[in-house]
Amino acid sequence: MNARIMGTGWKLPVFQADNEFLSKLVDTSDEWITERTGIRSRHLARDETTASLAEGAAKEALARSGLKASDLDLLIVATITSDTDTPSTACRVQAGLGASKAVAFDINAACSGFLYAVHIAEAFIRSGIYKNALLVGAETLSRLVDWKDRSTCILFGDGAGAAVLTASEEGGILSQTIASNGAKWSTLSCMGRPNQNPLNPEKTAPGYLTMDGREIFSFAVKTVPVCVEETLEKAGVSKEEVKYFLLHQANQRIIQSVARRLAQPEEKFPMNLDQCGNTSAASLPILLAQLDRQGSLQRGDKLILSGFGAGLTWGACLIEW
Repeated sequence: MNARIMGTGWKLPVFQADNEFLSKLVDTSDEWITERTGIRSRHLARDETTASLAEGAAKEALARSGLKASDLDLLIVATITSDTDTPSTACRVQAGLGASKAVAFDINAACSGFLYAVHIAEAFIRSGIYKNALLVGAETLSRLVDWKDRSTCILFGDGAGAAVLTASEEGGILSQTIASNGAKWSTLSCMGRPNQNPLNPEKTAPGYLTMDGREIFSFAVKTVPVCVEETLEKAGVSKEEVKYFLLHQANQRIIQSVARRLAQPEEKFPMNLDQCGNTSAASLPILLAQLDRQGSLQRGDKLILSGFGAGLTWGACLIEW
């Protein structure tokens, strides 16, 4: 039994911050940001939360799948920005949806989080343990960013994307590859709440997100093509058979470099980072949902989803739509 995507959805905060908005906060400009990243604007949460964005995306995905919340067996939220240390965002979404039968939990694999969630859900569905799964990638990264650091604050945005996977005898997930390299954990990281127990009474503020941009760029352009080719080889599918390569929306230059290394036309690599920025675990499901809503995806189309991020983590998934 395969795991097939039956519905998608996304939710973005109302406020959209363009590059001109950021130029008033740090020493930068629209031209500088656009040339280096391809990002022109990003959505920032004001009243929205990670849980509310996740729930909004989940409701749309459910509606488009034709399932009810009561049909769900599994609910996974991929996030690094849960509103609460506990409970999980997934449990809050479960309550909001009324998905009382679903097993709900969060995972943290940074920008690769949605792919990790797909990997987990497929294993449950293929084994017959569960039949219907709701996967959400949701982030409010604006809370982790140092808004005085132009090297990071220009990159990230908030939002959520979701997909419903169900057991099917046709199409679905054909092959997957996920991996991690913890030895490089410090390349992209954000320290959490410091220990302030009676033995450590001095108050220290939590850290901001930090990144070695050059290292991440080099890692992505080298690792993603290899991961994609490995995933295709597992399924016996050629690059030419793939309609779209959906890559984590981190940087336009990374995506263009991967396209060249795979010797595939740039037109097969859709992008929305110009309007959304880097939304971490929400990046891939938002892009997938937008293509779905535009009518760009037809049953039988073969798609590659590939992500990379902190951990370091990375992965790819081949889907027959």
